[in-house]
Amino acid sequence: MDFAYPRPQLQRAQWTSLNGAWRFCYDDDRALTTPKDIDDWPLQIQVPFPPESRASGIGDTGFHKVCWYERDFDCAPDAGRVILRFGAVDYFAKVWVNGHLAVSHEGGHTPFSADITHLLDPSGQQTVTVRAEDDPADLTKPRGKQDWQLEPHGIWYPRTSGIWQTVWLENVGRTYIDKLRWTPKVQGYSIGFYTRIGGDPLDNLLVEVSLRLGERLLACDRYQVMDGEVDRSISLSDPGIDDFRNELLWSPERPTLLVAGIRLLRGGQVLDEFSSYTALRSVDITRDRFMLNGRPYLLRMVLDQGYWPESLLAAPSDAALRRDVELAKAMGFNGVRKHQKIEDPRYLYWADRLGLLVWEEMPSAYRFTRTAIKRTVREWGEVIERDYSHPCIIVWVPFNESWGVPELTSLGTHRHAVEALYHLTKTLDATRPVIGNDGWESGATDIIGIHDYDNNTEHLRQRYGAEIVAAELFDRRRPGGRVLTLDGFPHRGQPIMLTEFGGIAFQAQAKAEPGAKPIWGYSQAQSQEEFAELYEKLLYTVIHTALFSGFCYTQFADTFQEANGLLNADRSPKIPLERIAAANLTSRTWIPGGV
Repeated sequence: MDFAYPRPQLQRAQWTSLNGAWRFCYDDDRALTTPKDIDDWPLQIQVPFPPESRASGIGDTGFHKVCWYERDFDCAPDAGRVILRFGAVDYFAKVWVNGHLAVSHEGGHTPFSADITHLLDPSGQQTVTVRAEDDPADLTKPRGKQDWQLEPHGIWYPRTSGIWQTVWLENVGRTYIDKLRWTPKVQGYSIGFYTRIGGDPLDNLLVEVSLRLGERLLACDRYQVMDGEVDRSISLSDPGIDDFRNELLWSPERPTLLVAGIRLLRGGQVLDEFSSYTALRSVDITRDRFMLNGRPYLLRMVLDQGYWPESLLAAPSDAALRRDVELAKAMGFNGVRKHQKIEDPRYLYWADRLGLLVWEEMPSAYRFTRTAIKRTVREWGEVIERDYSHPCIIVWVPFNESWGVPELTSLGTHRHAVEALYHLTKTLDATRPVIGNDGWESGATDIIGIHDYDNNTEHLRQRYGAEIVAAELFDRRRPGGRVLTLDGFPHRGQPIMLTEFGGIAFQAQAKAEPGAKPIWGYSQAQSQEEFAELYEKLLYTVIHTALFSGFCYTQFADTFQEANGLLNADRSPKIPLERIAAANLTSRTWIPGGV
């Protein structure tokens, strides 16, 4: 198993992975409250794979509300600090070190940490214990596509409980940089730079930051720490004409990253040092078009749910995350909509480095209560905080298809929830567009997303063709009987995008596994050639619809019972990647058998 540094935009040299074998047990009766209560560890699990997965070594998909983990590790105390970090634990987590409570966290998709320096045993032999509570029937917590039924049904899949992203130790000084945030400002050719200092408060601190493009030094500045933080703008030389301008800007076609080095200084002493990266790029909405770096840009995206057959929501390896980015690009897509999942930061790193746009979408709760909304608001804020600095992320999506807010057309409380999340997101990040509720029943939103799985291309032409004006579009009922916009939120000229369509099921393997469930999709092809031609016709129709300023095809890969991927679940292509790419990039008349 290859596990790279899990937080690529704040990467220190001294870290230790705690992935691998842990002791494990279930606590179905919730009888255990502290590590001292556990006399026996009957199982062993491979972290960071969830116990429901085969990769964990357990593969138990039954209902279990509580599970416990424990492992020993070596860590000799020194003059600095030791931070214990978790990428994600689903859903409530409590962590003890050497029997002492170190940290608690609620939220299944976001990181948390604890300074455990004061809890370390002087002998150097340490023990960490984790209790994870994840009620399979609780529909008020953000859970995404995790099924609440025992067996996966419809468009929901096996659950992911407990630890499902990397656990690691990080060695830092007594005073260190605790937080980093980058904000690109293309219009002024500058990069916003924010850091916050953690640990022991000290006077006369300086933060030094350097930015490089390859071997070329673009900036090397030092800033005085004021009130425990630095918030500055790093000016870059205006490159002038477009040739030089394009060299500096980040895009899927040219993913230029600026490598950063950051040091915390006091006098002549280096207190902290790490590497990072950022990029100069802008995303915006101008009238009815999405703009990348000040130019209209057609979004050609694919819906990606980020599941693997053997490891569920946890990636099998860093190489698997990179391969998913490479495959999306090889199929001619310039972006993905990460659907109902907050993806591992290592995926975002590869999207940053290789050039792939990402729509980030909050996993849904499925019941509207005060608890559900408070949980969603809290975790969504942590999501934005974690991923704000990634140049690949271009759009935030708090809600999908009115999940968790099912009465948007009739109840003000549901509408207020979507409006609140929209405005909160714009407050936390003023640099990116926000879709309040993707698919239908749009209220507060910067983009109107439409979900339409009618695969009859003539029907699509009649609904969205050149003769249709936007006003007529919003006066008609859409598939599923949903309205596109809510009363009081008429179309204001925002971009209109077909953000879910297709979903053609085709089982490329010659024979399904014995006992496998029937394949599912919104329509079905009977042969490889029929599948290819249906895809080509759909893509040509959508691309040549002037109404749309972007699209997102469903979906990237087969996901359990859903066999409507362009790839099989193991990421092997159902039809040649070149043929998919030709359809996605076509600008000419569709021809049966190819474009």
